[in-house]
Amino acid sequence: MDIAKKDSRHIFTPRHRMTQPAQKLNKKLASSRPEVAAHVEQILTDVITLADTDTLDLQPSRTVVQEVLDTLDERQAG
Repeated sequence: MDIAKKDSRHIFTPRHRMTQPAQKLNKKLASSRPEVAAHVEQILTDVITLADTDTLDLQPSRTVVQEVLDTLDERQAG
């Protein structure tokens, strides 16, 4: 029997369980300031959109971008 339990924000069913990271994020967002939660939700929406269009793996990581910028800065300074 697939009975959904609904609270004011979520619907949970036995077939649809959140992963542990999703549960942790859900808990954090529930206790975050509204503007922080909205910003995180927008970032997640952007990541999901990139993943859906198969462009997520084409984006360089922030670390790689920072390394490139640091290298360029060193060359200009030297």
